[in-house]
Amino acid sequence: MLLATSRHTGDAAMTTSDIARALFNAFARQDRAAAEALIAEDFRFTSPLDNGLDRQAYFNICWPNSERIENFELKHVAQDGSCVLVTYEALAGAKRFRNTEVMTISDDRITAVEVYFGWNVPHDVPPGKHRG
Repeated sequence: MLLATSRHTGDAAMTTSDIARALFNAFARQDRAAAEALIAEDFRFTSPLDNGLDRQAYFNICWPNSERIENFELKHVAQDGSCVLVTYEALAGAKRFRNTEVMTISDDRITAVEVYFGWNVPHDVPPGKHRG
């Protein structure tokens, strides 16, 4: 398990991918202290529902969703310099869904998250079809 508060696992420094994974772990465990240690003071959160929320607004508006999320299954994690792209499937009650997030990390802290909503799993539209 990642130690979010120390930024290290054993003797090795955490990579940006490790830091991104640690935030998903904190969210799934409802460990706000671990999340707060990972998120920078100048943090911004953007999604189709949120436009550049600051750190306090993120914790007030978005963090309560951690109570609904039962787990994350990280499908793809790609690191490109200070950015980490994560595609995941999450389970919230009986609803399973898939999203992608782009996280920007600077000085071992998450400074920005962009969320791109995906679809329900299984998909609501039959294979090979278009919802019209």
